Amino acid sequence: MKRSHWFALAFVVAALLWTGSANSAEEKKAVKLSSSSIQVFPVSSDEVKIPAEFQMALYEHVIQELQKSGKFQHVYREGDRAAADAADLIALRGNVTGFKKGSEGMRQVTTVAGTTSVTIHCQFIDKSGKVQLERDITGKVHFFGGNLRATYDFAKKVAKVVEESF
Repeated sequence: MKRSHWFALAFVVAALLWTGSANSAEEKKAVKLSSSSIQVFPVSSDEVKIPAEFQMALYEHVIQELQKSGKFQHVYREGDRAAADAADLIALRGNVTGFKKGSEGMRQVTTVAGTTSVTIHCQFIDKSGKVQLERDITGKVHFFGGNLRATYDFAKKVAKVVEESF
């Protein structure tokens, strides 16, 4: 096959792949939910064990980022009695599906080793118990920062999902 034919074939394949990814992105953005309040629950870890400091940091960072997003009038914590009175409350629950504690020292020495990552299956659930939105979200720290920085990255990605979906 001539070089120009390979180029044309590669162009057609790339165009088809790009069109497919654009459609899936449009489908994800098509879901627009409405809620004025959210209640955040600490992440659970049924199958994967993560250190307590990661669980607490995940919880606190998600609450902070959701408050910063401005998408909700109220961001409630687990056990907040005022949440029971919210008419259109949505709950955020997460289950850890993957965790890799990297090495801060390795990240300082090289850029290809030492990555910390945490993957959580997140569900946004309405008052009736129906799941309105589900996503697997991964927080990572690749280069600089402590291992807990992965929890901050995760929280930023949760806030981005909220920005796109609410």
